[in-house]
This record gives sequence, structure tokens and C-alpha cells, in this order.
Amino acid sequence: MTRLLRQGSGQAYAEVIGDPIAQSKSPAIHNFWLGKLGIEAEYRACHVRPDELADYLAARREDLAWRGCNVTMPHKQAVMPLLYSVESPADAIGAVNTIYPAFDRLLAGTNTDAAGFLEPLTADLAETHYFRMARIIGTGGAARAIIAALAGHGFTLVVAGRDPAKARALLDELAPEGEHHAIDLAHFADPTDFAFDDREGCLDLVVNASSLGMQGQPPLAFDWSHAPPRSIAYDIVTAPRDTPLLQTARASGHRTIDGLAMLIGQAAVAFERFFGQAPPREYDAELRALLTQ
Repeated sequence: MTRLLRQGSGQAYAEVIGDPIAQSKSPAIHNFWLGKLGIEAEYRACHVRPDELADYLAARREDLAWRGCNVTMPHKQAVMPLLYSVESPADAIGAVNTIYPAFDRLLAGTNTDAAGFLEPLTADLAETHYFRMARIIGTGGAARAIIAALAGHGFTLVVAGRDPAKARALLDELAPEGEHHAIDLAHFADPTDFAFDDREGCLDLVVNASSLGMQGQPPLAFDWSHAPPRSIAYDIVTAPRDTPLLQTARASGHRTIDGLAMLIGQAAVAFERFFGQAPPREYDAELRALLTQ
């Protein structure tokens, strides 16, 4: 493994690109795993502006030490026409978050967001349900992966955004089958007296796939009267880890999943692609502690 990783121009490395990028936790995750496995490689953050994407990819393709990159906002869709191939499920999702050099170092793109999002729901999805519904807040790149992933697992979707027309377009593109709904984000802000029917044997999710509630962003206004009993609250925001949405969900008696679950899950798939070895997930508790310092 070490011999293969060290071939080429210097020490092997992968990285994450975005604009901005300083906030990314990906270097901490990947370097933690590299250290635990004793792999002589590095994972970096690289600030790439939109007008620099093509030059960045051309330069990295020529660097034999480069093992690939993760892609964060605002580049997940913009990189697609610059790649030689776009693999499943990125082609269906319409967004790439992982790029790697394939045969002859031609660049291929894939998406690990969907797999990362679903990972903490594995046990729930293995059960049989009479009905599955997800209320998804957000219409950005992460929402695309989440919509596609949940539609593939038989969920009826309600997608809320500032622009309901955009939410509708996403559903028509990513989940054309099924009776899904697009609504205005403000719908969930005010209390409702809707009487939910018996939800025993059902699976209900409330997913914040937006940046609302992130440090420096406005809070997400969501009244938990809109969620059936025993719903699962899933917030993909990672800073703060315990968002106001998750706090109010617990106070309302709901189970919660934080954004580190998806972040670590998607990183695990990318890590194996970059470095040819599965990450040591037995250290997840230690990694979480590191990420929340």
C-alpha cells in the first residue's frame, strides 16, 4: 500500500475543493483515518474559485501524487461537464462530490452524499413499513442527493424551499414517480392543529438539507406540530453539531441524527476510493470528539 501511494511526484494526497473552504471538516476526518491506518499520505483543503475549476482539474490530472478530491459548494454541478465520466449515482442526482483519476488518469466523478446520508438510517430502512414520508427543507446540492436517495427507498416526499417552483422542479427531475409535494418554506414555521393518524409501523423523517441553523446563518423556523409522533429529526448542518432544530426535536420527543453522521459516512466512501482501504470506523467516537472540539 505504501509503495503504491508514494509513487509519482511526491507524497500521495487527496483534498477537498470549494469556495469558501476554510470551514471544511474533511481534512480532519481523512487525516485522522490516515494516521490510524499508518498510511503515508495527506488530505488537504484547497480554495478553488468558480473560474479556476478547469485549470485546477487539468493541473491535478497531471500530478501523479494526487488521488482525487471531494467537491463542496458551489462546485458540485459545475464540475460535471469538465469530467470524462460521471458515474452512478452522481448522474441520476445531477451533482458530483467526489472526483478521482480513473484509467489513463481520465477524471471520473461520483457522489457519496446519498450513501453517507442513508448510513445512519440503515437499520430503519431494513424494516418493513406501511408508509414512509420525509419532509425535506432545502433545494441545494445536498438536497438533490437526499431527494434521490429517499425516493429510491419508497418515501413520499414533501420538499420545502424559499422557491416552491424550484422544489417542484427538483421533484420532477429526481423523483418523477410518486405523489410528492413542493411547498413554501414558511409553511412549517407556524403551528398546525393537524391531527395525524396512527403512525405505528410508519417511518417519518424531518430533514434539514439547507444551511439554515448553521453558524452565521438565520435559524430554521420549524414547528414540531408538523411532524407525526416518533419522527426522526435529521439535520445535516455540522456547525454547530447540536443545532436548535435538533434541540427542539428532542424536547418534542423525537429521535435525532446530527450532521456529523452524514459527513463521516460520505467521507468513508470517498476515503476508500482515494486510498484503497476502508477507514477504521471503530474509532468513530474518537473522531466525533475531535470534530467537536
